[in-house]
Amino acid sequence: MGAKEIDKIAKRYRALCELVPLHPITNKAGYEVAVGHLNRLLDAGGANQAHALAGLVDALGEMIHAYESRLIPTSDAEPRDVLKYLMEDHQLSQSDLSDIASQGTISDILSGKRGISRALAKKLAAQFHVSSATFL
Repeated sequence: MGAKEIDKIAKRYRALCELVPLHPITNKAGYEVAVGHLNRLLDAGGANQAHALAGLVDALGEMIHAYESRLIPTSDAEPRDVLKYLMEDHQLSQSDLSDIASQGTISDILSGKRGISRALAKKLAAQFHVSSATFL
């Protein structure tokens, strides 16, 4: 690859980055922007590996995952601790999750009296834009 090709790539990369954040995510605001872009790309068909945007979806997804991995407790954390962290991070109370589960259910989970079912894990994952495995 010569200097002309590298210059061409750099120009196209800058133009693409003006539309989609293809750089490491370093803060919550950047994370939220990236998740918003990812959701729009998925809505446009980017989840289909044959779609022209599939590679872009994969790349953006990896950047989001890298940010989440740095900030969200890892798989060795108890699911209730992950939920507590995410609620604090998103400034949500138990009642804010009432469309997902009752306040009593959330309270029981956070206190360790109850586990998280697969169905509830899926709802929580959608709420917080993480994998349902995070809660299982």
